[in-house]
Amino acid sequence: MLLCCKLYISETRNNSALESIERAARLNPETVIVNKFQDGVYNRVRFTLVSYVAHDSTGSPIYSPLQQTVLAMVGAAYEAINLELHSGAHPRLGVVDHICFHPLARASLDEAAWLAKLVAADIGNRLQVPVFLYEAAHPTGKALDSIRREMGYFRPNFMGNQWAGWALPNVLPEKPDEGPTEVSPARGIAIIGASPWVALYNVPIMSADVSVTRRIARMVSARGGGLPTVQTLGLVHGEDSTEIACMLLEPNQVGADRVQHRVEMLAAQEGLDVEKGYFTDSSPEMIVEKYMKLVSDNSEHVG
Repeated sequence: MLLCCKLYISETRNNSALESIERAARLNPETVIVNKFQDGVYNRVRFTLVSYVAHDSTGSPIYSPLQQTVLAMVGAAYEAINLELHSGAHPRLGVVDHICFHPLARASLDEAAWLAKLVAADIGNRLQVPVFLYEAAHPTGKALDSIRREMGYFRPNFMGNQWAGWALPNVLPEKPDEGPTEVSPARGIAIIGASPWVALYNVPIMSADVSVTRRIARMVSARGGGLPTVQTLGLVHGEDSTEIACMLLEPNQVGADRVQHRVEMLAAQEGLDVEKGYFTDSSPEMIVEKYMKLVSDNSEHVG
């Protein structure tokens, strides 16, 4: 029974910061970094971590090495990164912007939610950072995008298409699920949840006009009357290109092919070319396979 943690950190240009975060991850060999995805324009990195979950005699989850590993990485991130000095072309609300737990193999969503709540309590209490919970980790299953919308996540605060520093009041208007209501602008807040697998698929648009890309993104999304279970963001991605970042909430029902087709059709109406999109992470099956291989390689190495 395996759990996956996707840990999103607002930094990718500072190598020494990333090295100290990865050093913290290596303290526990039972947690494996199976993937890492960096984007320099977004100034954001995502670590995909996997480990097991252990149970007591009644079948309740009691321990996962992920808990300590994630806390160590988060602590290292807060030591090395100051949100007030950070800027990038991707929205974010904190140094540790988002942590999501997914069940893998035979694990359940309840187990992922159990771990999300433990990590949230650790970050809120020990590190004194406000934490908002979502989906299976939240008492009423509140959606990630509705928390983000309330917090102004999607509104750029710099140059019309960038996010810089901490832009919200230092005292939050809404009480977080864990941690203080007062924010350290150097750290920001964290949003933590548990959900079934979400696929992340980005489609490059050959245009520097982000307003057109945002319009296309909206028409692709469920919220804009487009594809069901698809959430999108139109973002600047380099000097002369933009990108539609997509979250596929039910990738087996509405997958990347349908998203790609819809984007191409709408972009053609605007006279724009589109590149083939790309996934920013492996499939759950590939992640389990990679984990098993890395664990067996480690044990051979130790042996």
